[in-house]
Amino acid sequence: VRTWSRLRKVRDGIARLEAEKGRVAQGVREIMLPELAALRERGRSLRGQLRVLEAEESDLEQRFYLGALQLPNRTHPAVPVGDQSQARLLEVVGEKPVFDFKPKGHLELGEGLDIIRQRRLSHVSGHRSYYLCGAGALLQHALVTFTLQKLLSKGFLPMTVPDLLRGAVFEGCGVQPSATPSPVYTIDPARFEDLCLAGTSEVGIAGYFMDHAVQLQDLPVRVVCSSTCYRTETDTGREPWGLYRVHQFTKVEMFGVTAAERGTESEELLDEFLGLQKEIFSELGLHYR
Repeated sequence: VRTWSRLRKVRDGIARLEAEKGRVAQGVREIMLPELAALRERGRSLRGQLRVLEAEESDLEQRFYLGALQLPNRTHPAVPVGDQSQARLLEVVGEKPVFDFKPKGHLELGEGLDIIRQRRLSHVSGHRSYYLCGAGALLQHALVTFTLQKLLSKGFLPMTVPDLLRGAVFEGCGVQPSATPSPVYTIDPARFEDLCLAGTSEVGIAGYFMDHAVQLQDLPVRVVCSSTCYRTETDTGREPWGLYRVHQFTKVEMFGVTAAERGTESEELLDEFLGLQKEIFSELGLHYR
């Protein structure tokens, strides 16, 4: 708050000096020669003062921005405080299958059917990568198409987004590319300054809506996007095998932009999205919680 207060004063000072500088310049054009030297001297003085204030403005803006990034979003009042042990089970849908034999995991099944390959890839694409082949590749396409068609029938706006985005767009979504360790892949800054690979299409959609207004009568806006997602995750070999916490995957995203006139619009749209997720899982015949 102190930084913001000082930043406002500096900006007011810059505005006053800029206005006076304009008046001096106008005076130079209008006056006779004897007064010219004094006005030129005043102009040099104003430019010097402006350089000092503009440098302070730049420093204050940077400090204010970095400080603002540390302010967390508010959590929903119903969210339990604490770690995963405090989570509450709200609903179970469907019956969990019971087998009279030890079931195989998805990777063992996929390898047996030759539709997933995740082993012997260190020389090709490194740790946490995978191939989908035959029915595995078709299954991914089918799931994406099924979900897109479901959401298009509900009035969602389809969108494709850039995979490469500026750091400020990530920061606007609560992700800091410069964190250590970073959850984001950063492109070589020597060749492409300030470009990162998105871990979700949410970042690209948010970038589409940033810095401009949406007409109130057009809200809420419901967007659906299928994209490739890139995530650094971790780079150790200790995680379990399988298609979990991989570095690249395809995901269908629901994204909403709401009004805030009543204060309940965001929660109402979130409930709508949750209902659609439940429909999708139920129509696929899956047991879920």
